[in-house]
Amino acid sequence: MNKAAVAFEVDDLHVLHRRGDREVALVDGISFAIRQGEIFGLVGESGSGKSISALATVRLLGADISTRGSVKLDGRELLDLPEAEMRKVRGGRISMIFQEPTTALNPVFTVGTQIIAAIRTHLKMDRKEARTRAEELLRQVGIPDPASRLGFYPHQLSGGMCQRVMIAMALAADARLVIADEPTTALDVTIQAEIVKLLEQLVREKGLSLLFISHDLGLVARVCNRVAVAYAGEIVEHGDTEVLLREPMHPYMQGLVKCVADFDDVGTVRGGIPGSPPLPGAWPAGCRFQSRCAFATNGCEKPQALTEIAPGHAVRCWRAGTVQLEPVAQ
Repeated sequence: MNKAAVAFEVDDLHVLHRRGDREVALVDGISFAIRQGEIFGLVGESGSGKSISALATVRLLGADISTRGSVKLDGRELLDLPEAEMRKVRGGRISMIFQEPTTALNPVFTVGTQIIAAIRTHLKMDRKEARTRAEELLRQVGIPDPASRLGFYPHQLSGGMCQRVMIAMALAADARLVIADEPTTALDVTIQAEIVKLLEQLVREKGLSLLFISHDLGLVARVCNRVAVAYAGEIVEHGDTEVLLREPMHPYMQGLVKCVADFDDVGTVRGGIPGSPPLPGAWPAGCRFQSRCAFATNGCEKPQALTEIAPGHAVRCWRAGTVQLEPVAQ
């Protein structure tokens, strides 16, 4: 990848949770890079490390959790910044959109008060200027009659409207990177489509980069230019979205693709992936997917390296790209 085009880079990120006298890894060496103006997907089951990785990059984890590795925004290392400097980055250069907008917003303040506070925290504006900008932001995200809506409390708005408010707050300081963590999970299908369309439009118009975190592979397929697949705290496959959907090489990714509904074949019952992911602290020494993998054989008990099998396409499976994977007889 052309380094000059990279806006955000995560390299060998480890997140450790202290439990008594030992540390348990929650994220184990995750790496990815996002280009300027790109929508990059991070997909995987619950517990795969997606959200923890995102929170670690902006240093929003508790005191009992430590982080090591490298997180760079425009080449600037974030993990080493003093907290005072990091507060300027967090909400300024990097913004987050959470999956539960009605709980992410403070119920006792109007949405206008909250947007204006976000603006004035990061931009040198008086209250009148900030209110004008807040009104314009609500207009940009498609909220009708934005001047009066500034005076509404979150409970007076629908879930979709609250998510639009969250997006407006994310744009308050002209962020370079927006992290959207399951931004449509709490919304119905029609509102999901509107929010996704809005995010795509904002990326095109403002040239910002978007990290789109989801467990919904169908949604990621529609939105993202490239995608990384997380499983048990590590990346098992990454590459161009179209390539991964057409020719998934890791058995876990193959299983995810098979789970996506095919509306041209209504009535077909889709098989899931048997079993459950291993819990942090109980990861096997070798392939972490082997207990659920129909292709597991001798060699899978050894640690697996994330290996590039084609330009821009890497897989954490020693058999990928070397043999035609066929299920092992059970």
